[in-house]
Amino acid sequence: MHDQGWRWVLLLVLLPYAVWLVFAYDYHFIDHVNLVFHEAGHIVLTPFGETMHFLGGTIGQLFFPAAVAVQFWRQDMPFEAGIGGVWFAESLMYAAHYMADAQARALPLVGGGVHDWYFLFSRWGVLERTESIAGFFHFLASLLLIVCLVFMYRTLRGPGVRS
Repeated sequence: MHDQGWRWVLLLVLLPYAVWLVFAYDYHFIDHVNLVFHEAGHIVLTPFGETMHFLGGTIGQLFFPAAVAVQFWRQDMPFEAGIGGVWFAESLMYAAHYMADAQARALPLVGGGVHDWYFLFSRWGVLERTESIAGFFHFLASLLLIVCLVFMYRTLRGPGVRS
């Protein structure tokens, strides 16, 4: 149990953070990291056409936490894989926040370019459904976040412990 102590502390710290993410998400410190991966995604996917360029930011920012989670899982480190899942869920909330801004386009953009989700939603003819789409992705991210936290809790309780 002693070497698990830091995991319990981290899980306890993540609980109020998760509540804040679900009910009051706003751009914060981890999103600076997500933004780097977002911008890298644009660069990497630009050769695959205009739509992939605009989707590339969100794909990039979701790819890296997913890759972290998968790598930890492959190394038989389930608690740490859960942390990657929490990061993925948070990054999906960041994407939902960006989607929700498609009509207003009030968020500052790196380089002042075109708003990714305004471009995509306009092209797909769903701009008027921005709030619903963003709400769906925030809900999905919230659900994933809760699942990851429960999973992390269960890994700490150990096998054979029944609820």
